[in-house]
Amino acid sequence: MAKEKVILAYSGGLDTTVIIPWLKENYDYDVIAVCVDVGQGDDWEPIKARALKTGASACYVVDAREEYIEEYIWPAVKANAVYEDEYLLGTSTARPLIGKILVEYARQEGAVAICHGATGKGNDQVRFELAIKAFAPDLKVIAAWRDDKWNMDSREAEIKFLEDRGLEVPMKKDQSYSRDENIWHLSHEGLELEKTENEPNYKHMLQNTVVPEEAPAEGEYVTIDFEKGIPVGLNGKKMGALELLSELNKIGGRNGVGLADICENRCVGMKSRGVYETPGGTILYFAHRMMDHICLDRDTYHFKQQISLRLAELIYDGKVFTPLYDALMAFVDSTQNTVTGWAKVKLIKGQIRAAGSHSKYSLYNESIASFTTGELYNHKDAQGFITLFGLPLKVRAMMEQQVGEGQAIAESKSLKKRPTE
Repeated sequence: MAKEKVILAYSGGLDTTVIIPWLKENYDYDVIAVCVDVGQGDDWEPIKARALKTGASACYVVDAREEYIEEYIWPAVKANAVYEDEYLLGTSTARPLIGKILVEYARQEGAVAICHGATGKGNDQVRFELAIKAFAPDLKVIAAWRDDKWNMDSREAEIKFLEDRGLEVPMKKDQSYSRDENIWHLSHEGLELEKTENEPNYKHMLQNTVVPEEAPAEGEYVTIDFEKGIPVGLNGKKMGALELLSELNKIGGRNGVGLADICENRCVGMKSRGVYETPGGTILYFAHRMMDHICLDRDTYHFKQQISLRLAELIYDGKVFTPLYDALMAFVDSTQNTVTGWAKVKLIKGQIRAAGSHSKYSLYNESIASFTTGELYNHKDAQGFITLFGLPLKVRAMMEQQVGEGQAIAESKSLKKRPTE
C-alpha cells in the first residue's frame, strides 16, 4: 500500500535539511520537497540533490520570482506599506505566496499534510499556516519545531543531528546567522544581534550592500518610471519587474542604501532584532512616495497613510488572503490611477535625496504655489478662509473670557512672561 504524502517547504537550509530525515524517522510519510524560488539566488540543482539524498521521494523547484514581485511586492509598494517605521516587509510578502504554492502541490500530489520548518517563536509559522488555512483547512500541518517528537532546541543541536548521520551541513558554524533572502531583501538574525547593546558586525554580515561609509563619495542618480503606481522603467529604459528590481538592488547595494537595524514586535508577542538589507526596495519606496506627493490630493493622501499602516500590519501578520486585505488594496489601487510619471533620486553613502519628479497628472500648480502672485490665487481670499477655519477656536476663547477661566484670559497660566530687554 502506498504511503501517504507530506509536502515539505524546503529551502535547502539547515532547518529543512534536518526535517527530511526527521520526518522519515518519526512519520510514515513519503516526503515531497517543494522549493520556491523567490529570488534567493540559490543554485537549485545541488539543493534538489541534497533533498533527495537526505530522503525526499521527490523535489520540485518553482520559479515564482515574477509572480512574487508583481502580485506581492508591487502591491506593498503602491500602498507604501511599512511595518513599524522601517521594515519593508521582505520576508512577510514572500511567505503567503510560498504557503499558497505548498497547497497547490498538496492538491496535485494528493498529500494529506504540509510541513514547514518555521520555529515556534517566529512570525513565519503564522504566515505559512494562515495561507494554508485560507486555501486548505482540511490539510494537516506539521510544524517541526512545535512537534512533541522534535528534540532539538538550537542550531547547534541541528548541526549535530546531521553530523551524527553523516549528512551534509549546509552552513558554517561561524556564519550561523538566521537568514532569509529573496529578490526584495536579505535579513539577518542571531549571533551578536541577540543583544541589543551590540552594534551589528556589518563587515562580517552584509552580503548585498556595502557599508555606507565605504560607498563611493560621488554617489549616483537614479530615475524610475511609474505607470499607475507600478515601477516600469529605470534610467529611461523600460524593464520588466525582475530585471528592474535586480538592477536596482545592484545600484542601491553599491551605494550603501537600504540598511535597517530594527527591534520589532513579532505578531507572536515578543520583540526580536534583525538587520535588513533592502537596497532596491528602499529606493522604490522613496521614489513612489515622491510620486504620491505630487499626484494625490490632500484628503486621499492622508487617508492612504492610515490605510498603509493597516496594510503593513496585515502583511506582516500573514493576513494577505483575507477580505480586509482585498478591500484595502482596492482602495489603494484606485488611488494609483493617476500615479504615472517619473521620480529622480540621488544615492549617496547610504542616503537617498529627492532630485525631481514629474507627472502629467501632477496636482502641483506653479502659478498657485509660487511666491509670485498668479491669477489663480488671491492672497486676500485667505482672510475669509482663516475666519471660518478658526471660528471654533475664537468662539471657545470668547466663552473662556466671559466666564473668566481658561487659556484665553489675561492671567492665563499658559502665557509666559518674556524678557523686554
